[in-house]
Amino acid sequence: MMKLKRLIVLVTVIGFVLGFSGSVLAADGDGKINLNTATAEDLTQLKGVGEKIAESIVQYREENGLFKSVADLEQVKGIGPKILADNADLLTI
Repeated sequence: MMKLKRLIVLVTVIGFVLGFSGSVLAADGDGKINLNTATAEDLTQLKGVGEKIAESIVQYREENGLFKSVADLEQVKGIGPKILADNADLLTI
């Protein structure tokens, strides 16, 4: 019975790790979100960024190429200085 409980706990932990692995793919080693690789879903983790703005960021990147700096994010409609400032420590290129 004890082995079964340990197995259940192990399977649960592995499930959680695998469940969170998708957002890690867009993050660099510091856990920051890379503007040039993040999905719209990843970008919704940012403060003040909902689905619509996240999709706008991805669309802007597809139409204009990779971001050259985090500050370039302000070129996306819906992103202003406040959203950029609120998330500056979470973003990288």
